[in-house]
Amino acid sequence: MENSTATNTSAAQTPEQKLAVTKEIVAKWSKFSEQDISALKGKSDLVSQVVAKYGTPQADAQTQVDALLKGRQFGPSA
Repeated sequence: MENSTATNTSAAQTPEQKLAVTKEIVAKWSKFSEQDISALKGKSDLVSQVVAKYGTPQADAQTQVDALLKGRQFGPSA
């Protein structure tokens, strides 16, 4: 049987959660302005921008972003 409790972690973020993720991004990657972050369309876009701004290899950037987000959603609809 399927257990369908309301503990879906992929649901939209609250404004507080989104702010927390934004602060973590700025703390880790200081080259990002708040405007840069608000223009990001999602996790893959963040990875691409880390590669572009820091010259980080794609795989390393993906690992860093995954570690920072810890399974949380990120982007305009998150």
